[in-house]
Parts: sequence; structure tokens; C-alpha cells
Amino acid sequence: DVGFGKTEVALRTAFKIVTNGKQAALLCPTTILSEQHFNTVKNRCLPFNIKVECLNRFRRKAEQKAIIQKLKKDVGFNDLGLLILDEEQRFGVEDKEKIKLLKTNVDSLSMSATPIPRTLYMALSGMKDISVIATPPKERIAVETFVVSQSDALVRDIILREKDRGGQIFLVYNRVESIEFFVEKIRR
Repeated sequence: DVGFGKTEVALRTAFKIVTNGKQAALLCPTTILSEQHFNTVKNRCLPFNIKVECLNRFRRKAEQKAIIQKLKKDVGFNDLGLLILDEEQRFGVEDKEKIKLLKTNVDSLSMSATPIPRTLYMALSGMKDISVIATPPKERIAVETFVVSQSDALVRDIILREKDRGGQIFLVYNRVESIEFFVEKIRR
């Protein structure tokens, strides 16, 4: 379920691995998600002098090259202890083949709020280990779903109410060609 603490479990596991001299890598299928994870991890690791980098399309080519060079010189995954895969089921077949090469002799942790049936079957049949976080964090409010006519006032009210209480907002918009316009509208 969204908001049950999967990322927190992964971060604490990665922290334990890194503070014991190993390396940890987190892979996720979207640029936005990688940026969110990067900001969270960077802020959490700042007091501990742990190096954190992010490779995604938001980085300029020069930044990407510099990160890769540091990775080769400084890290190079010569002692990778943990590979975290967020929303593994959303990676393509080609990506999964590359990930398999990384996973050799490395502990891996796959997380998903919405596993596809094949992934769930693999876990339930014993091909993969599974842990379910069934207890929500304290003060977590259940997700409510309403089907209503589009209303700017209603969307604004819901977003502001969630922000005021420190909650999370997941807004789904399925028209890719006009998503930038929609994002700008929401910002206003």
C-alpha cells in the first residue's frame, strides 16, 4: 500500500549496509521517482558524511559524465552489498537483464505498492521471499477514492487540505500530450 513505509525500510537497510563498509544502489523506473529518492537519501545521509549521487535525465551530460567517472574511480561497485529495486515490475525486459548482472552475489530488495500478478505469484510460490507491511504508520489516514466531475475548486481544496495536515498527494493525469499544461495549472 502507498504510504506504509517501504522506502523507510529500504533506507534503513541501505544505511546499515553502508555503515558496515559496503555499497548500496537504488534503481527506480522513472526520473521523477529517482529524483524524489535522491533528495530523501541525500538529506538523511548528510549528517553521516555518506556520498550520495543520482544519475537520471535531469542531470546535464557533463554532470552525468562526472558522476560516472566518480563511480568508476571512487565506487565502481567493487563492494556492492545491497541493490534496491523500487517498483521492479515497471522495468522493461532489457533493463531486467542488465539488473540480473548487477544482482550476482548481491542482496537485493524489491519494493512495490502494486505488484503485478507475475511478481506476486513468484513471491507467494516461494521463488522470491516476501515481506508484507500490513500495519500502517501511526496517524495514517486511509486512502479515499471518489469519482466526481472535474472541478478546479475541488482539486485545490483537496491538495491544500492534504498539505495542511502534512499528507501526501498522488494526482493521476493520463493525457501525456498535455501533462505540462496540467502541471502548470496545478502549480497556479
